[in-house]
Amino acid sequence: MSGNKNYILDATVIEKKLSRLALEVIENNLDEKELFFVGIASNGIVLAEHIKKTVEKQSDIKVRLLTLDLNKKKPEKIELSDTLNFDDKVVIIIDDVSNSGKTLLYSLKPFLAYHPKKIQTLVLVERSHTLFPISADYKGIQLATTLQEQIFVEVDGKEITGAYLD
Repeated sequence: MSGNKNYILDATVIEKKLSRLALEVIENNLDEKELFFVGIASNGIVLAEHIKKTVEKQSDIKVRLLTLDLNKKKPEKIELSDTLNFDDKVVIIIDDVSNSGKTLLYSLKPFLAYHPKKIQTLVLVERSHTLFPISADYKGIQLATTLQEQIFVEVDGKEITGAYLD
């Protein structure tokens, strides 16, 4: 982590938050045998992998990991890594930061052709500038920021090294 960035979370705190989020997912899905984690490329995938490990270690729930690709600025083409039937399934969409709710809203699109049992959303950081009618079901931290400020989650390979305000 670089000293000139305004860090709001370091790697140690992030790991604790991800463990807590995983336990919340387990608590809210105790009766499920399988969950579908959908990580939004690219940082959401890394978060999903970390949470998947904890869920599978701490419960008997099997987790299938999928990747969702979309242009966050103009989400016209939304691609899911695998085409499955999501009828009566539990889907958890995972991203690093929710700014306006737009990405989470558009990430629902591939599942609208099905009848999932439930769709939940999880983010490491949720900002309070929601422009779309969506809020994360699970959040590591919720921050009130100015519209000019941005939050960045740093990922180095498969490790989440920090989150900072710019």
